[in-house]
Amino acid sequence: MLETLAFGYGLLEGPRVDAADNLYFSDVPNGGVYRRSPNGEVTVAIPKRRGVGGIALHADGGLVVGGRNICHVKDGQTRILFQREDIPGFNDLFTDRAGRVFVGTLRSDPFKAGARTPGELLRINSEGNVTVMYGDVGLTNGIGFSPDEKILYHADSAGPHLIVHDVMPDGTMKNRRAIAQMAEGTIPDGICVDEAGCIWVAVYGGRCVARYTPDGKVDSKIEVPAKAVTSVCFGGKDRRDLYIVTADNTEVPDRKGTIFRTRVETPGVAVALARV
Repeated sequence: MLETLAFGYGLLEGPRVDAADNLYFSDVPNGGVYRRSPNGEVTVAIPKRRGVGGIALHADGGLVVGGRNICHVKDGQTRILFQREDIPGFNDLFTDRAGRVFVGTLRSDPFKAGARTPGELLRINSEGNVTVMYGDVGLTNGIGFSPDEKILYHADSAGPHLIVHDVMPDGTMKNRRAIAQMAEGTIPDGICVDEAGCIWVAVYGGRCVARYTPDGKVDSKIEVPAKAVTSVCFGGKDRRDLYIVTADNTEVPDRKGTIFRTRVETPGVAVALARV
């Protein structure tokens, strides 16, 4: 059963839940990162910033966010972690247990039709060093690790499929392959991974969140009253709350971007704090 938590936004992205069960999310076209408390109060965490496709909680407090650059925002102060003039934007991002940030680059406007310039997956470590992990990502979206962090999943919305890499002991990524090929008219957007190693995918255009097994087979689906399902994350003390964000609401069109929540059987993998 889906519970509606908030509505009336534009295209929502980047959901992330902290230890106090506050939900952070962004409104990409209208700007702003918001915080929804467990009692339902929504406040502004970062004002005005547009294009935030990914959010990570930082070990020192505050948030790491994407957009035109990657930055750490805490107590109203912004520290730029990475920015390059030839990279117009960054989309979803994720952290590993070492606190490193993995983020996909946007080399072309994701909202414009036509040929796209492929992007890359970058890794930012605690010293601020940036490494290109791999390239040839048509349209970067959700990122997540298997429970043992030996496999990385990366939604390529231009595929449209999930890119999968084995994570080597030295941190490099090899054995690239594609799984979970999407049906025509649908694309993979945000993702999260549960403790069974299954990948929950926000299926943009598919009116659902689909749970894929590690070999790319659909295990189950959660129907969502929205065509544009944009991202997902786990929360709750037992990490069995699944938060779903959208860019529309087909049941009540005036509500537009909506946050839903439902309960699932398998807990999500705990998401590490950024240490960059």
